[in-house]
Amino acid sequence: MSALLKQPALHFRPMSESDIDAVMAIESRAYDYPWTEGIFRDCLRVSYCCRMCVEDNSIVGYAIMSLGAGESHILNICINPESRRRGIGRSLLTHMLELARAHEADIAVLEVRVSNHNAIKLYQEMGFNEVGIRKAYYPTANKGTEDAIILALTL
Repeated sequence: MSALLKQPALHFRPMSESDIDAVMAIESRAYDYPWTEGIFRDCLRVSYCCRMCVEDNSIVGYAIMSLGAGESHILNICINPESRRRGIGRSLLTHMLELARAHEADIAVLEVRVSNHNAIKLYQEMGFNEVGIRKAYYPTANKGTEDAIILALTL
């Protein structure tokens, strides 16, 4: 007899000021060049679509998206490094795209480091297509830079 392990259900909720410490803890573990606390606070202040991904009462990820003029721009999507490779990123991205559609966006756009092969693969699997390159967009070690691929999805 084999037992099926049930994954705890994910749920999504709006981000609040009280989430910033938890978000910063994940952000600093996930990125060499993390966003600052001030950037997250500004995103909340200007009413960007800021969502938390929660599993079994633990924050496992978050996403920030701007909406306007028929476009959604996914500015940050991050999964706690300890929670990766379990489909959480795909679920969070799906949730954000549903929100974009609910706000009548026609297109979703995002940037991704050219070296972030796992994210690029996910975005392509979700239907995003490359529409451009932003040269020297991301910082790297030793004061270098890395290009970003601009991806878009028609909603």
